[in-house]
Amino acid sequence: MRKLEGEQLRIRVFIGESDLHHGRPLYQALVELLRKEHMAGATVLRGILGFGAKSHMHAAHLLALSQDMPLVIEVVDTQEHIDNVLPKVEAMMEDGLITFEQVHVMRYGRNGDTE
Repeated sequence: MRKLEGEQLRIRVFIGESDLHHGRPLYQALVELLRKEHMAGATVLRGILGFGAKSHMHAAHLLALSQDMPLVIEVVDTQEHIDNVLPKVEAMMEDGLITFEQVHVMRYGRNGDTE
């Protein structure tokens, strides 16, 4: 089990729920890649409203439930791990946005232990 503490990097990958990679949901393929690459963890967040570079509105409401809601995949890990996996993530994406932020990790895992 590795430790993750102090100053680290968070990447956010913004994609659409209908985005595919080899016929599978892109978000699922990305999370599986991140797990295979031994990243510290990943979370997929589903938005209720948003638009991207094409300015197409994606909204969740009763009368027009979109099948293409905005998704954000968040990953916090070391610069080294992020640098290693990022080219693979980019190669899987046709559209989308990737951002980086410095974050301070106070706790990773239960009582400081990883899962």
